[in-house]
Amino acid sequence: MLKIGLTGGLGCGKSTAGIVLAELGAYIFDADNEAKTMISKNLTVQSELIAEFGTDIMGPDNVIDLKKLGRIALQDEDHKLRLNLVVHPYIYDLIDEQFDKISAKNKHTMFIVDGALIYESGYDQHLDYVIVVTALMKNRMERAMGRGTLTREQILQRIELQWSEEEKTGLADFVIHNDSTENSLRKEITEIYEQIV
Repeated sequence: MLKIGLTGGLGCGKSTAGIVLAELGAYIFDADNEAKTMISKNLTVQSELIAEFGTDIMGPDNVIDLKKLGRIALQDEDHKLRLNLVVHPYIYDLIDEQFDKISAKNKHTMFIVDGALIYESGYDQHLDYVIVVTALMKNRMERAMGRGTLTREQILQRIELQWSEEEKTGLADFVIHNDSTENSLRKEITEIYEQIV
């Protein structure tokens, strides 16, 4: 079974692309959500993060508050690197574990690692192909603001900490330009899926 990366900057439409791929028969491993779950539940990861960032990342009930962690860990390149050095090795192990499980079941056409930091983390080296979803900045901002979870400043700060669209598309095996309708996005993804399968 092929292991494929699906990545794109904030507001590019990566999640929608993942939904379409799942409908087509791919298994989706949502690396960003898995990382959040792991931070909330894995005591080893929690203690390493507290050692790295201090107790300022704690919320009520002595649990790491993801919003506080995000504010501290995503304020600049150095803090982001420190966060990733703690979290990424655990995510890599989780991906491998899940890949083996899904492969054994033989129900899916491909295993998609859906993650914002595929290139930044170096995980692209472990994949057969990488699909990059890209979009114009005005469309990205509109989509990200529409979620209502981050302020304009936070969105810009996070975009700044990710690799540029040019860097990602330059390395990608497949590029999807998501500046039109959802139907057009579906069509592009389906074409790529059929080429790979």
